[in-house]
Amino acid sequence: MANSISTEISEQVIKFKPGGAPASFNITVTNDSDRFAAFQLEIIAAGAEVIPGLRWYSLSPEVSAKKPPGDSTRFTTMITDSPVPGFAGIMNLTVRIFSLELGEETREVVRLVVEQSKGLTPVKLTLPVAQFQVYPSDLLEIPVSVYNPSQLTVNVVLSFLGVDMKWLVDGSERRLQIPPGGKAETTFLCQLPIPSQVASQAYPFTIEANLIDGPLSSATGTITVLPKGFVEFSCIPEKQQMPPSASAWWVLKWKCDSATYILKFDNASNLKPDVTVQVQPEAGQSKSTWELIPEKAEISPGETAELQLVINKRRHWWGGSKKLQFEVNATESATGIDIRNDTQFLKLNVLPVLPIWMQLLIGAGLLTLAWACSWLNPDNPFFGHNAPVTSVQFNGMGDKVVSGGNDKKIIKWNSAGILNPLINQFEGDLGDLGRAVRVVRYRPVDNNLLAAGLENGEIRLFNLAGDGNKPIDSFLFRKDDRVFALEFTKDSRFLFSGHGSGLVLQWDIQSDLENNVSVNNSPFKEKKFDFAVYALALAGKANKNLMIGGRFNQLWMWNFATDKVRSLPYPEGSKDDYIQSLTVAAYKPNLMATADTQGYITLWNLDKCLSKDVKCTIVDRWANGHGNKPVRSVALNRNGCYLASGGDDGRVMLWPLSIDGKRHLQFANGQELAKSEKRINSVDVKRQGKNVFVLSGGDNTEVRINVTPQSDTGCK
Repeated sequence: MANSISTEISEQVIKFKPGGAPASFNITVTNDSDRFAAFQLEIIAAGAEVIPGLRWYSLSPEVSAKKPPGDSTRFTTMITDSPVPGFAGIMNLTVRIFSLELGEETREVVRLVVEQSKGLTPVKLTLPVAQFQVYPSDLLEIPVSVYNPSQLTVNVVLSFLGVDMKWLVDGSERRLQIPPGGKAETTFLCQLPIPSQVASQAYPFTIEANLIDGPLSSATGTITVLPKGFVEFSCIPEKQQMPPSASAWWVLKWKCDSATYILKFDNASNLKPDVTVQVQPEAGQSKSTWELIPEKAEISPGETAELQLVINKRRHWWGGSKKLQFEVNATESATGIDIRNDTQFLKLNVLPVLPIWMQLLIGAGLLTLAWACSWLNPDNPFFGHNAPVTSVQFNGMGDKVVSGGNDKKIIKWNSAGILNPLINQFEGDLGDLGRAVRVVRYRPVDNNLLAAGLENGEIRLFNLAGDGNKPIDSFLFRKDDRVFALEFTKDSRFLFSGHGSGLVLQWDIQSDLENNVSVNNSPFKEKKFDFAVYALALAGKANKNLMIGGRFNQLWMWNFATDKVRSLPYPEGSKDDYIQSLTVAAYKPNLMATADTQGYITLWNLDKCLSKDVKCTIVDRWANGHGNKPVRSVALNRNGCYLASGGDDGRVMLWPLSIDGKRHLQFANGQELAKSEKRINSVDVKRQGKNVFVLSGGDNTEVRINVTPQSDTGCK
């Protein structure tokens, strides 16, 4: 079978001088097959050994592209070294041409004339590994291979250049003698310094091979030092006092409002980070500011940097020291270096401007003055009532209280202050009203209006949300007709007043407010009874029945919608006997309690007698609640589970009731909440949370609140 590969060689004899210019020749290969095929060349020198890393010729191209039938490829061969090191003479070169696609090959022979070289040929210096990655303190071994391509024995001096000579354990030179065509290997040992003495970066190096009286050759490589080490963070000091302690206790430092901490960074790494800190004050502590000088610092390996953290805090004048704490977090920019103890907690003890001893002296003087002017001083003529208290009432929320008395004053109180003497319960008064106050009542809607009944028969209406000292409305039907009782309708449209003359008047409050009427002498309705009226209470769900009690133990019911009145049976009394108080539970409007000067407290069920002309049901009645002495006031809480009473025996009593409106059997004798040497004129009761609050006022001029836990009576 004919060969499908044909070749043509440009020259049959090639001359080459080692150390001189390369020799070249061309080989043209033609595809004589009927297929596409690629071709490759290989040159074999007679007597030459394969030396790893030694390449004595080069081809261009290395492999031809696939050629169609009849097409050719020209290969250029460059002889760059002697195939046999140190040889001089003539040798045959076999050119092997082959194709994997065709599965064929052909060979050609070329003569190579290796001439005697003049002088020394540069040695070939190679680094088996040219790129190294190491950590500080590592011991690095750098191998070097030297090949002598000349025809003479050479003496080579290897020099290691580019790094600190202290790194090289056995020095920076190696001396080698290499025969013709010989190869030698050696190593340089490189001991890396500690992290703080060698930065993390690439260190290029060069190894030069010097021939005595001969040419120079070299090879390059790189030692890359990897990051290693840490930055130590510390704060000096961790605790401070502002101002610092003085040498003498009497020395005052008025203007010391800052403290300085030194933030220290020791770089024990081979990186160069930018360091700073973030400051976070402890949650809830008083406001302070801080400044970092400088804002950040760059630290070279092995160096120390310091930042100043200046904390500014305006010192308080009074009180004890304030302990501030700050969390300081050290951070750095993008190197990823480990910062040890990166979180520090700084403490600052801020002392007041006035030292404690001076505060005590000033405080003693102020306390003396405050005592003289405060509600705590019982002899303070400017606080509280200085005559018997005639009427008290809680507002709807129970957090405010109002009281009126014979001293012609109406006082507004804070309930929390009455319970806790350290809180100022006094919220102001409505000024001197000119007449004794007999009764005060909040308007049910919003509790923002207050009605007051006076000794001279006048009724004044005050706006508690505005200018409370100036009445916004005044009612006077008959001069000197004392007002003993007031009662608002649930919608606050009307106000009823009970008078010593026996008159019960209905006033149109809403109309007066809408028309901006400041004085009204014409009641909406009036009803005359033949006894002094001391107590009023609205009863029933329809809110149209007014219960009326007064002298001679008279108890009447007025349906002001139909203008009908009728008497309710009650034990008769003399001219010195009075029904002093009426109360109806807001959420049980058919449950009523009465109190009289004969010492009786009576509980009524008005369910049937309000709508029908039948006798009202007495569900409970007792006279031993206040030692058979007159009972001046009773009050039911909203859901009718508790009844409070006060009387001439000076006691404030609480009566837990059962669900049917009677005294609970477990508390048949009541609970004594307070005892005074003088009589109690007015009480009110409020249940909040798990406690019951009872408000009282009497001839001892005090307004007080007593608190007791709720009782388990089943009444809800």
